Amino acid sequence: MKAVRLHKYGQNPVLEEVPDPKITGPLDVIVRIGGAGLCRTDLHIIEGQWKEKSHVALPYTLGHENAGWIEEVGSAVEHLEVGDTVIVHPLITCGFCRACRAGDDMHCYNNAFPGIDTDGGFAEFLKTGARSVVKLDPKVRPQDVAALADAGLTAYHAIKKAVNLLYPGAFAVVLGAGGLGHIGIQSLKALTAATVIVVDKSEASLELARECGADLTVLADGTEISRVKEITNGNGCEAVIDFVGEGTALGDGISMLRQAGSYFVIGYGGMLQIPAIDIISNEINFIGNLVGTYNDLTELMTLTAQGRVTLHTQIYPLDAAIDAIADLDAGRLHGRGILVPAHS
Repeated sequence: MKAVRLHKYGQNPVLEEVPDPKITGPLDVIVRIGGAGLCRTDLHIIEGQWKEKSHVALPYTLGHENAGWIEEVGSAVEHLEVGDTVIVHPLITCGFCRACRAGDDMHCYNNAFPGIDTDGGFAEFLKTGARSVVKLDPKVRPQDVAALADAGLTAYHAIKKAVNLLYPGAFAVVLGAGGLGHIGIQSLKALTAATVIVVDKSEASLELARECGADLTVLADGTEISRVKEITNGNGCEAVIDFVGEGTALGDGISMLRQAGSYFVIGYGGMLQIPAIDIISNEINFIGNLVGTYNDLTELMTLTAQGRVTLHTQIYPLDAAIDAIADLDAGRLHGRGILVPAHS
């Protein structure tokens, strides 16, 4: 099969022929990929930021946002049939550890993470586990939902944590209205009654934010802190949902918080720097977010089926993966890039 493989950090991956994945265990599942989302994390992987986190052996296949059709199942898999349309939870989980039994899938003690620490879905086929697939209506096109497997899931997971803070009259600031941010905006509007303020340096992204239901938009032109303070009557917001996590966004976002506000970190690449006394005196909360649970993904797919969350995508054939990576890196993608193998 064709696959997009990373051979060396700091260099573009290459499209090459590799053997098809094989069933080796009774709960294994092979998915024929119908769409694989391109994520900024893929850029960070290529740069080498994940080298000491994942300890993956190069070369390997990128791609952690995947959807498609069941191609083959292991001998113990009874709830899936060949041809079923599915979206794939990012992690392969054991089902037996304390985290799994508590429904806390993303913290499984014995997990594998296709596209991060093992072969992913920038390919024609993906090997995963039976616990990791969510069956979809057969009318759903995998390329239309693939990015919900991580971008959507991560955004939804963060918003669910913020729900109790965002009462009617509260303010939520979303930093970044790109591939994750536009899903976060829709999730906020679906789950809360808060006023949603979106900050982005791109007018095109702000237009996308308005299409997604943002109540107010602010251009990041150096005046964004004062504008947010003005909108929030000088108090700041109850929650910042940061989908950028680098550059000036971190410092700016902290300055937009009210006292006892909460800062949800989703984007990354920068360094969080704040004096401890400021955290204490303002009683600020910092919350990290790592993908989401299987149940989060099923809930998000329900919102999608109801038309309350939709993905804005740009489709690339798998053969054009390097072009797609360049477009994402250069800021030419608004929404989410999706790689689609020729067989789809």
